[in-house]
Amino acid sequence: MKTRITELFGIQHPIIQGGMHYVGFAELAAAVSNAGGLGIITALTQKTPENLAKEIARCREMTDKPFGVNLTFLPALQPPDYPGYIRAIVEGGVKIVETAGRNPEPYLPPLHAAGIKVIHKCTSVRHSLKAEKIGCDAVSVDGFECGGHPGEDDIPNMILLPRAAEELKIPFVASGGMADGRSLVAGLALGADGINMGTRFIATREAPVHENVKNAIVAASELDTRLVMRPLRNTERVMYNDAVKRLLEKETRLGQEIKFEDIIEEVAGVYPKIMMEGKTETGVWSCGMVAGLIHDIPTCRELIDRIMAEAEAIIKERLTKFLG
Repeated sequence: MKTRITELFGIQHPIIQGGMHYVGFAELAAAVSNAGGLGIITALTQKTPENLAKEIARCREMTDKPFGVNLTFLPALQPPDYPGYIRAIVEGGVKIVETAGRNPEPYLPPLHAAGIKVIHKCTSVRHSLKAEKIGCDAVSVDGFECGGHPGEDDIPNMILLPRAAEELKIPFVASGGMADGRSLVAGLALGADGINMGTRFIATREAPVHENVKNAIVAASELDTRLVMRPLRNTERVMYNDAVKRLLEKETRLGQEIKFEDIIEEVAGVYPKIMMEGKTETGVWSCGMVAGLIHDIPTCRELIDRIMAEAEAIIKERLTKFLG
């Protein structure tokens, strides 16, 4: 299947594994890339640029296919060493970077100078157009269904994707609610050039996270996520658990007076305990509504092959049948 995204990134299938904190390690990125998709290493999971350089080298040993690195620009009193991370990416020979969070414009010149293609995560058409204007090569359009940060507009992909297709000239992928061949065909029909999957890739054999996390996703339905941190305008869609219940009670009690310090116990530094140790009730962790469509834990190759076979069958058999 050829789309503008497969052409841009030199990949076989228009399927991207999104960057995820304490999930996007070399094992998963290499497995996705080896299966014909685009695997992504999460830079900020690595504590230092030196660690990222080692992770990139480790991934290189596991695949000779293209893979990317996610670099999320966060508001922080002491920001991470972004120039150092970019140096590690450039020196590691990585040619694709997924940016997220704040405007990546200050960091585009060194990336583009190294021949790196940049895809920026956006949750609205206006942010997508801004990304196009500043020179991003592609965007990932994240609908309200997505795990992690869906923005503050609450526009689901059934509306957001065709609106993006009406406005954008650069390629874009659909993100949020993507799990199978149906998702891929729907995304393409709505104007996207491929799909980005986060939650679905956590529930794979190669994802280097605890089995408790994978099993929680398989057991969950589409009703088992909640939005947290909305009063802070930092909305995040997460798996519902005891920590989320506590956090939502604080939000109700404190209302607009709530500060980040009030919820630090539930959100700060919890990912290693959840993803590595399997203590899924410890704190909040990103999960999309798509959990309702996830029923097994396949290998990345099994998953991607299945998606492509399903998509082909839907296009060739189900859809053409209607043209009678």
